[in-house]
Amino acid sequence: MINKVIIIGNLGGDPELRITTTGNSVCNFRVATTERWRGQDGQMQEQTEWHRVTTWGRLAEICGQYLSKGSRVYVEGKLQTRTYEQDGVTRYFTEIVAREMKMLGGGRQEYAGNGPDAPQNRNLGGNASNDTRGAQTANSGPYRPPQQQSFVPPQEGPPRHNPPGYHEEDVPF
Repeated sequence: MINKVIIIGNLGGDPELRITTTGNSVCNFRVATTERWRGQDGQMQEQTEWHRVTTWGRLAEICGQYLSKGSRVYVEGKLQTRTYEQDGVTRYFTEIVAREMKMLGGGRQEYAGNGPDAPQNRNLGGNASNDTRGAQTANSGPYRPPQQQSFVPPQEGPPRHNPPGYHEEDVPF
């Protein structure tokens, strides 16, 4: 069985970071995804879906610190439906429990470019992207302090001829 969700969208508000009574970090935020198409009448149509996202642990801390309203993010995780009771009525809601998040730009601009305050290949508790535009990746695995990494030379092979402006890091999977 597979339960996997991948979305790319914009935060609808600032994330809410909390610490549980057991000391775990949890962060909740909403992401909007918009689909656009041309209708049969030739007019552009669009539909926006809102997704609840929950992150835990180190990933929650990263989301709370670096994301803000309007941030564009790549989120990968699983769907989970929870229930609660309100006024004697059982209610259900579905959320994405994120295992991975990648900042794609937008929102807090001081972290989205190559300016003096921009992080360079910042490791945010998981896989770090080599995207020079400031994108960052994190996953919700346990936090491990950075270790010194040895240099691995690039493999020799035929030269690649990609179109201008194309970067492999632009592909979200």
